[in-house]
Order: sequence, then C-alpha cells, then structure tokens
Amino acid sequence: MTIKQLPGTYNIVGSNQDEAGVAYKGTLALTLDANNRIIAKWLINNNQEQLETGFFKDNILVINFNYKGDDDAVYKGVAVYKCLTQDILEGFWSEKHGNPLFLGAERCFRVGAQREAIN
Repeated sequence: MTIKQLPGTYNIVGSNQDEAGVAYKGTLALTLDANNRIIAKWLINNNQEQLETGFFKDNILVINFNYKGDDDAVYKGVAVYKCLTQDILEGFWSEKHGNPLFLGAERCFRVGAQREAIN
C-alpha cells in the first residue's frame, strides 16, 4: 500500500483505554498535505472533534493526537494503525494520562468501499 491510497473517510468502531473498554463510533477522515504528511480528522460520537498529523511507512500509520475533554483538560496520545487492506485499518491507541494497564482499540472501514468493489 502507498501513502497516496490512504486518503478517504473511514467509519470507526473503537473502545476506550480503560477496564470497561467503553465502545464508541465515529469517522476518521485522512488527507495529505503538500509534503505528503497525513492529516487526520476524527469525529467521535458526533461531538468530539480532533485534527492531527501523522506519518506512514511499511503499511503502518502513526498519528499523534490531542483534544480538549469535557473537563477542559487537554489530552494527548498516539494512535497506531496497521493497514490490513486499502479499505480496512486496525489499530490501538494510548493517552498520556490514560490507564497504563489498557490500550484503546479501533477498526476503520473505508466509506463506500463495498460500492466501489461492486462497480
């Protein structure tokens, strides 16, 4: 897979970095900047937006992120995805102040992938 194949919108299903592993859904939009760096925009549960940058090598996508929580604190972390196919990403993430005993997890599915495969 090449970096040029990554851009697109993905539906995500994930679980949080805690013992309960609370599930969430959202979208992840990936684009490239002028220097072929990844620009990632998450929208989690229709209310939490994150805009971050990352890099890609050997089918591994790494994105450093931060966001402002409901408590107005800023949370920082890193997400790592393995590109299983051009349309499916599988990853895990960790926040600096998250529970160190657990990792968050996400699976991402390219929007419209099935329609494109049929056509």
